[in-house]
Amino acid sequence: MIEASSITKTFGRLRALDEFSASLQPGHAYSLIGPNGSGKTTFIKCLLGTVIPDSGKLTLSGESLLNNPALRARIGYMPQIGRYPDNMRVAQLFDLLGEIREGSHCGRDEDLMQAFEIDKIASKPMRTLSGGTRQRVSACLAFLFNPDVLVLDEPTAGLDPVSVEVLKEKVISERKKGKLVLLTSHILSDLDEITTDVMFLMEGRLRFSRPIDDLRAETGEEKLGKLIAGLMKGTDQRGAKAP
Repeated sequence: MIEASSITKTFGRLRALDEFSASLQPGHAYSLIGPNGSGKTTFIKCLLGTVIPDSGKLTLSGESLLNNPALRARIGYMPQIGRYPDNMRVAQLFDLLGEIREGSHCGRDEDLMQAFEIDKIASKPMRTLSGGTRQRVSACLAFLFNPDVLVLDEPTAGLDPVSVEVLKEKVISERKKGKLVLLTSHILSDLDEITTDVMFLMEGRLRFSRPIDDLRAETGEEKLGKLIAGLMKGTDQRGAKAP
C-alpha cells in the first residue's frame, strides 16, 4: 500500500535518507528499527508531509503522498510527545479535530476512548494531564478516524502496564482487519507481540525488511531486542552485512 522509491533527503551535509526504498503492505505491522540517526524519524515525517524529500517517489495505494494533504486523511499518527493547546479541554480537542476531519473518512473508532475512559477527563484542560494521560489521548486520536494506515511513534512511552496491553490489543485487532501499521520504539520488548515484519535502517538506507518469523528461525532468538542486537553485531559500522 505504501511504496517508497529512491527517497533522498539531506539537511545541509547530513544525508538523512539515501536512496531509501521500501514496500509496506496492508495487514502487516512493521517495526522500523535502527541506530540513532539512521533516518527513521525523517521517513515518518515524509509520510506525514512535514518533510519533503529532495528526490524520489512516495505513494499510498498508487497515489503520490507528496504535496497531497487530502490523502493523508487516511493516515493516523500517534507522536512520541503529543503537543496540544494548554488551555483546551480534552472534549474540545476531540470536537475540534472532528470538525476539521468531518467528511474525510467514513465512521469513527471510539474503542480506545471507551477503554481509556476519556469521558472521565473530558472537562480537564490539556495542561493538567500527566504524560501518560496525554499519551492515551494521542492514541485515541490516532485511531479515531478509522485510518487505513497507523503510524505509531514510541506508542508505549509513559503508559502504565494496563494501558500498554490495551493499546497492544487494539493494534493487533486493527492489523488483523487489514490496516497497515508502522511502529518505532526504543523499548523493543513492547513490540514483540505486535510486529509481523522488521525494517532495519542504517545511514539512511533500508538494509532489510523481513518477516519476524523468518528472522527468529534464522537467529534462534524469540525476543525482538535480542534478535536485533544479534543482527547489529553481525553488521559492520557501515552496514555492509545484512540478512
